[in-house]
Amino acid sequence: MFVYKPIGVCSKEIHIELDGNIVKEVSFVGGCSGNTQGVGALIVGMDVQEAIGRIRGIRCGMRQTSCPDQLANALEAALKEREHL
Repeated sequence: MFVYKPIGVCSKEIHIELDGNIVKEVSFVGGCSGNTQGVGALIVGMDVQEAIGRIRGIRCGMRQTSCPDQLANALEAALKEREHL
């Protein structure tokens, strides 16, 4: 399980499990529960690169980022970590 600390959002952690290049599981600690559960559920089973492409750049109000955008960062970080193992 990969753990990511998002920046600039209400969520405190994002937990990710990948199966090859497929998103197997996503959960958030903190944040807007319904929204974070929803975005996590929507990308489960999706190719990591496709998920990143769909959620990258989404903003929350006037913020420069959002939980989905931070999830895209987390997915990229999880891929990089896996490459270094």
